[in-house]
Amino acid sequence: MSTPPVPYLDGDAVTRALAPAAAVEALARVLRDGLDPETCPPRSAVPVPAGELLLMPAAAGRWAGVKIAGVAPGNTALGLPRITGSYLLLDGTTLRPRALLDGAALTALRTPAVSALAVRHLTAHDRPLRVVVFGSGPQAYGHVEALLAVRRLASVTVVARDPGRAEGLAAYARGIGVPESRTGTADEVGGADLVVCCTTAREPLFDGRRVAAGAVVVAVGSHEPDARETDTALVRRSEVWVEARSAALREAGDLLIPEAEGAIGAGHLTGTLADLVRGPALPAPGPAPRLFKSVGMAWEDLAVAVAVHRAAID
Repeated sequence: MSTPPVPYLDGDAVTRALAPAAAVEALARVLRDGLDPETCPPRSAVPVPAGELLLMPAAAGRWAGVKIAGVAPGNTALGLPRITGSYLLLDGTTLRPRALLDGAALTALRTPAVSALAVRHLTAHDRPLRVVVFGSGPQAYGHVEALLAVRRLASVTVVARDPGRAEGLAAYARGIGVPESRTGTADEVGGADLVVCCTTAREPLFDGRRVAAGAVVVAVGSHEPDARETDTALVRRSEVWVEARSAALREAGDLLIPEAEGAIGAGHLTGTLADLVRGPALPAPGPAPRLFKSVGMAWEDLAVAVAVHRAAID
């Protein structure tokens, strides 16, 4: 029996197929339907000369899939994406291939959607948010777009190593509806309602003592136990929310490094993304900041890949 050709969705097709708001809802829907992120298979990581190869399988209901991603730090100097790869979407019953998606585009869509879903539950909706974004790469752009899908933004301040790239993101934010957008410095976290960290940093980006009471910090840049974007001071004084306890305690350097220092313990985790989605609703922000630490999980790729596939064939 011949096998029909598997459709390929390149980066442009993935981006066209699913808007950020739809990606956020795809994630919320699978959590509301009962998916348990704690049972998601762990990521496999293999060091290679160019960087790292990642294998991320998942299965849920009628679907299964696996992302094969490459993280190549040297690509940036060559003008190439740092993250490469492909996503193979499978029928959950027969495991026959249904579609092949550009993995970098899928990651650029799903990671901001995870953050935006958390932000939707962790922030108040009664006023526009003042946002500080660390980073100026694809994830930074994706986060600005995804945040606009769930909240009104009063301003975006971009903090990045390259002034030109920082201004490019600020200009982009102005162009999509946040006129009060500009470049800034790390010290400006003190005036932010929301701080978003999407960088390749391995050391803290700012002084966590400056973050205002009731502010939210989202950190997505690392899935390595020895790398972090936030400091121990912030973790110690914050409510800490994660995608899954198992993944965070395996991979989240933002939490594991403070734990190794004796500053916090595993019990410091307040709750998970599933807790936020399934409710009850959280009370209004109190005197503690709220930190959402994301490492990226395979169930998220599967949920968004299914939504992309369905949208593309409709």
